[in-house]
Amino acid sequence: MHIQSIPMWVGSSNNYAYLVVDDKTNDAVIIDPANPEEVAPVLKSQVDSGKINLTKIINTHHHWDHAGGNKEILKQFSGLKVVGGKDCDSVSTTPKDGETFKIGNSISVKALYTPCHTQDSICWLLEDGNDKAVFTGDTLFIGGCGRFFEGTPAEMHTALNKTLAALPDDTKVFVSWITQASARHFTNEPQPGHEYTKANVKFAASVSQTEPIKKLESFAENNKETQGKFTIGQEKLHNVFMQVEEPAMQKVTGKTDPVDVMAKLRLMKNNFK
Repeated sequence: MHIQSIPMWVGSSNNYAYLVVDDKTNDAVIIDPANPEEVAPVLKSQVDSGKINLTKIINTHHHWDHAGGNKEILKQFSGLKVVGGKDCDSVSTTPKDGETFKIGNSISVKALYTPCHTQDSICWLLEDGNDKAVFTGDTLFIGGCGRFFEGTPAEMHTALNKTLAALPDDTKVFVSWITQASARHFTNEPQPGHEYTKANVKFAASVSQTEPIKKLESFAENNKETQGKFTIGQEKLHNVFMQVEEPAMQKVTGKTDPVDVMAKLRLMKNNFK
C-alpha cells in the first residue's frame, strides 16, 4: 500500500487529498480531492504514464472542502465511482457501517460511521497485510477533533473513544487538513489560517502537561507535516478529546460524565485563544 499526500490550497490553508495505490495491481483511489486544480495534474501524470489505474473517489464527508471537487474530477477521469456518505456530491455508493471493499487485490477498506462533524462522516480504515491506516476526515485531528457542526458531544465521544479508539494502536492516522481556517466551512474561498496541529497542542498543553503532549508540541514546532506521522495509540496519549474518562480531564472541566467532559472540552477549545 502506497499513500501519497497531495497538498491543496497551498499557502493559504493546507488540506490534503490522498492517493492510495495497491502496489501489486496499481489500482488506486483518490480520497477527498476537493481542489481539482492541484489534484488533477498529479493524477493525470500517473494515469497517463501507466503508473496507476484510478478506480474511485472516496469521500470522508460532504463539506465542499472534501467532496466539492468530485464533479470536476469525474469530468477529467471517466469511469470513476464515488464512494462516500449519502450527502456527498455525485455519490455512487454509500457502504453500510462496517462494510468492506477492496482496492486492487491487497488493500481492504472498511467504512466506519462517525457522525458528528457531519451526519454523513465516514472514517476509512485501510489494511494491507500488517500496514494499517485510517483516514479520519474532520472527525479526528492530530491532537484534536472536528467541530460538532451536525452532531452532539455524545456522537463525538462515540466516534473517538469507541469507534476509532477500538482500532489497533499501530494504525496510522491521516487527517484531512493541517492548517485551520474554519470559515472555509461556510464560504467557498480558502481563508488564511495557522498551523492546526500547533493550535491543537497549544490547547492541550493549557489543560494538561503530560510527556506525550510535550512531545507532540515539540514535533509540531519542528515539522511542517503531521499526517501519517502518528498512530491511534499515540492519539490516546496526547489527544485530550480521547481522554474524557481520565480524572485529569474531569478535574479541568469540572465534569464526571464522559459526554459532559467532551462537551466542555469542545467549548473550551472553541473559545481558546
